[in-house]
Amino acid sequence: MNNKFRIGVLGSGKGSNFVAIAEAVAAGKIPAEIAVVLSDVETAGILGHARERNIPAQYIAPGLYRTKLDEAAEHAFVAALQKAQVDLIVLAGFMRVLKGDFLRAFEGRIVNIHPSLLPCFPGLQSWKQALDHGVKVAGCTVHFVDAGVDSGAIIGQSAVPVLDNDTPETLHQRIHAAEHELYPRCVAALARKEITVEGRRVIWK
Repeated sequence: MNNKFRIGVLGSGKGSNFVAIAEAVAAGKIPAEIAVVLSDVETAGILGHARERNIPAQYIAPGLYRTKLDEAAEHAFVAALQKAQVDLIVLAGFMRVLKGDFLRAFEGRIVNIHPSLLPCFPGLQSWKQALDHGVKVAGCTVHFVDAGVDSGAIIGQSAVPVLDNDTPETLHQRIHAAEHELYPRCVAALARKEITVEGRRVIWK
């Protein structure tokens, strides 16, 4: 019987965070297997990266809305993840807000990475928000997903200095590099059950 911790990944884009996690799994740094990769974009790079690694990869049409899944799409995503018997859902650049039924189906088992030090700069283009506000430190945050926007309990954070000559592109690039280290580390801790949640506090064992 296969008792390995099973991860489902959702993504809409190139899939660089997925690649970082897949490589950590392959190297034995994350004691888990990636059971399925799902995307709301048929041409998303993340699907190609999954297929190159012989990981089941599927496009599911998102339905009627631009920023969320419609009811039929939500049911299709939930069914695919349940069929794959996932223990954890990892959002890797998934550009749709997850709503009630999806969150209830996998309560406490969905994580995301956001390119800012939350609770600062939630939402879109947070690296540009950081530059516009003149902060000296930016970074990234791995957090549990709840019904709010980037508002779930924080699992881990990594700080990235903002340089005087930074552009939105250069800062975003360095935040991306930090994400590729932080996300696999947090997913590994979850797979090893080294994390407990007390209210909004996430405790690492």
